[in-house]
This record gives sequence, structure tokens and C-alpha cells, in this order.
Amino acid sequence: MKSQRLCWSLCACIGFLASCATINATTNQYLGAPHFAPSSPSSVEILRKEPTRLHERLGEILVEASTDPSPSVEKVEQKLRTEAGKLGADAVFVVYDHLQPVGAYVSGPWWGGWVQPIIGRALVAVAIKYQS
Repeated sequence: MKSQRLCWSLCACIGFLASCATINATTNQYLGAPHFAPSSPSSVEILRKEPTRLHERLGEILVEASTDPSPSVEKVEQKLRTEAGKLGADAVFVVYDHLQPVGAYVSGPWWGGWVQPIIGRALVAVAIKYQS
């Protein structure tokens, strides 16, 4: 009886964790780029194209997010702002935003199984600091 409850608890916990939306970010500061003090994430602008205003490119930010379930757009944007703020950026401009295969799983018997792709969202943005 006790082992059965433990099994059900473990299954519920795994099910809960599997149903959570995930967001991961990787920041790559450019070599030779200037270093700035961190900026407030709330002040970082998100742009869809490179601005015409003079700026310095600081680095790239890769954000990967699940799609089933998917996090809200606000959470993805906040993650992007937080990572850009660590570089001292004033803004980021998005250069890539697509759904793409990020993995796969195989199910069925050895002789007749099938491959199911795992789709994720990939977003790449360039962090910039405006020149005065």
C-alpha cells in the first residue's frame, strides 16, 4: 500500500514536471566588445530590426522555449530583457525567431517504430548599447 502511494506520487510529480513550460537562455558576448555595467531589464527595448541610431553590438542571446506547453510571450520577452541587461544593453534586435525541431523520440517496436519530432522555439537577438 505504501509503495503504491509512493509510485502514484512519483508519477504525479513526473507528470507535473513534464507539463511545465521551459525557457533557457545562452548569452555569447562578442570578443573585443566593450563591457558595461548591467542595465535594468525593464529599460531594455525589443526591436524587430537593427536600429539606424548609432550603436555598439555587445553580443548574441539565444533563447530556447518549449512549445507544448509554451510559455507566454511576456515570459520569453522578459528572459530576453534579463539576459540583455546582464550585458549592459539598451536594446536587442531579433534576428531569428522560428519553431524548429530540437529533438526526437522513437516509439513502437524495433521493427516498426516511428520517430516523433520534438518542436521548440528558437530566438536569437543581438544586444546593443546606443552611442551618445
